[in-house]
Amino acid sequence: MKRLILVGGPMGVGKSAVCEELLRRLEPGVYLDGDWCWHMSPFSVTEGTKAMVLDNICALLGRFLRCDELDNVIFGWVMHQQEIIDTILSCLPLENVSVKCFSLLASPEALGRRLERDIRAGRRAEGVIERSLAYLPLYQELDTIRIDTDGLTPGEAADWIARQVREEGNDGKI
Repeated sequence: MKRLILVGGPMGVGKSAVCEELLRRLEPGVYLDGDWCWHMSPFSVTEGTKAMVLDNICALLGRFLRCDELDNVIFGWVMHQQEIIDTILSCLPLENVSVKCFSLLASPEALGRRLERDIRAGRRAEGVIERSLAYLPLYQELDTIRIDTDGLTPGEAADWIARQVREEGNDGKI
């Protein structure tokens, strides 16, 4: 059975690093970073760009799910609202697809340290810490499996997710 693995979490929690590690553990597969579908300059959040991004995400994920050579499709993005997850899932061909949804979390202190490191390295802009910390409590309301990444390496988090995905015995929808 084909698998769709959604990995959400606030900015800076480690989604990209975990998904890259997860891809190595769940071959053959593909990893789509939702931010790649929104990589524009200038960055603009409007109703039009949000609709375009969701449309792009659904189109790509749908194509990956239809590809016979791929067993695992991994998608990582902020996904801080259940509506985002539900919208994405509603537009995908999920017949014979096991779906698992995870949220990566961290303590506010750990998340702040990770983001400060990214800001110093020039990977993120000022102001990201406040936005990311504001999203953190929203993940408690989601229908996802939550993973506390404090003290975990990306590889350890990926190992845990891979075990959960492989142990799936039913239709997999969480």
